[in-house]
Amino acid sequence: MNTKYIFITGGVVSSVGKGVTAAAIGRILKNRGFKIAVQKLDPYINVDPGTMSPYQHGEVFVLDDGAETDLDLGHYERFIDIRLNRVCNITTGQVYAEVIAKERRGDYLGGTIQVIPHITNEIKRRIGLVAKSTGAEIVIVEVGGTVGDIEGLPFLEALRQLRSDLGRDNTVYIHVTWLPYIGATDEIKTKPTQHSVAELRSIGITPDMIVARSDKPIKENLREKIAQFCDVEKRAVIPMATASILYEIPLLLEKENVAEYLMERLNLQPKAKPDWSGWETLVSETRRKKPKVSVALVGKYVELHDAYISVREALKHAALFLGLELDLKWVHSTDLEKGKSLDTLERVSGIIVPGGFGSRGIEGKIIAVKHAREKMIPYFGLCLGMQLMVVEFGRHVLQTDQVNSSEFDIATEHPVIDLMPDQQNIKDMGGTMRLGLYPCILQSGSIASRAYGVKKVEERHRHRFEFNNKYREQFAQRGMIYSGLSPDKNLVEIVELKDHPFMLGTQFHPEFLSRPTRPHPLFLAFMRAAAEKAGVEYMDPPLLYTQK
Repeated sequence: MNTKYIFITGGVVSSVGKGVTAAAIGRILKNRGFKIAVQKLDPYINVDPGTMSPYQHGEVFVLDDGAETDLDLGHYERFIDIRLNRVCNITTGQVYAEVIAKERRGDYLGGTIQVIPHITNEIKRRIGLVAKSTGAEIVIVEVGGTVGDIEGLPFLEALRQLRSDLGRDNTVYIHVTWLPYIGATDEIKTKPTQHSVAELRSIGITPDMIVARSDKPIKENLREKIAQFCDVEKRAVIPMATASILYEIPLLLEKENVAEYLMERLNLQPKAKPDWSGWETLVSETRRKKPKVSVALVGKYVELHDAYISVREALKHAALFLGLELDLKWVHSTDLEKGKSLDTLERVSGIIVPGGFGSRGIEGKIIAVKHAREKMIPYFGLCLGMQLMVVEFGRHVLQTDQVNSSEFDIATEHPVIDLMPDQQNIKDMGGTMRLGLYPCILQSGSIASRAYGVKKVEERHRHRFEFNNKYREQFAQRGMIYSGLSPDKNLVEIVELKDHPFMLGTQFHPEFLSRPTRPHPLFLAFMRAAAEKAGVEYMDPPLLYTQK
């Protein structure tokens, strides 16, 4: 069959939920037997979010092929349970860099390079690569930002052209918009939506469906009003009040018959009868009152929870699977350096230190690591969290503060974490790390080996610095276990400590491969240990670990 395309735009304000909407639509269509891929078009001029501050952009989500992408790709992968690739996130920076490179090579034969057709053609070419590289039958394309953003206009023009290129039966436009609530008059207003749709139509795109987001329930008369003023069918106006449970959104779309409408518009017949039993169990378990287990997440971007969104979701997945309620405490690492928040660490049953870059707040994270080691509190270190576990252990073993990562102290006497040899002379920051999927061989009898239940795994990486092998033998003699190694045994991928209920760090980012109905085994093992520390009973249904 011809590849079908669903284009999702946003209006009124950003962060209205386009990414989750795209992911949920992908889920309801996958449940009908279709192979789905999702692409994010980001209008910013950065090549990718890899060098952007988490305060600017939230988490950087890494794919199997090493692409550093927008956090919405995490939503896509988690909701739909798919694995995407680098063509699934494109930016203005990538598009212009490619067009300029072609112009410098003379590919345009001396022609004048313009936004139309050269930039829009490159955007369309990259949209076309998704189906070719993934074999997807339906490609969902989300445009970042809002209608009216000047940097987004080339992307919208490309989408407008694609309806002519691909045909009406192969394309659907969905507009996600916000309905503000005015407390003084107790009204939900549709006027911003009307203006947003008018702006979109002035560009040449008429939406086939409007997803109307609101913090309040949307009554039938407002649905009728939006349909009338925005020239869409009433059944294609989808009310979407803010859900208390993120993973309930596919069920809400299912209830509104969104899949049936989309298949009708795209001239498709379902390939399978949708089975929502697992998803419904997930949502009902979320609502059920469960024993709480407190876990402290120690980071330096904790004001913006989106900076650690995959870690948070992976913890939730594991907690739900075990019949627990996650009580997540956000601890700022710089507060620990000032002697604050130590009481929080005293009250939790688990501590997790996620990835990060830069020296700010590092000593606060080391305080958290030391506290976990000495107080026998389950500890899980991810990437930087593993490296700081090594630094703290080195200071304890060598009895000196002159132990550090060369990332933070280039002149440290004991660089227990150091640059990889092939990284020594690299100056550029972007795309120069060990990125993407790498194999890891597990050591039998270790916590990691028992958690996975297999001998070899592949996990996603994002880092420059590695465990310094000069210290491997010395640390092993004092109780450090190297429970995961690269196939050539040259790189340490997982470390654990003997005589501790659970103190484990990974050089990779296991959070990127956790799924709502298939939690990551290391997060499961950590949450089990935290529950045992808390003295809380948990369920432990059998789970065969597979990496799809």
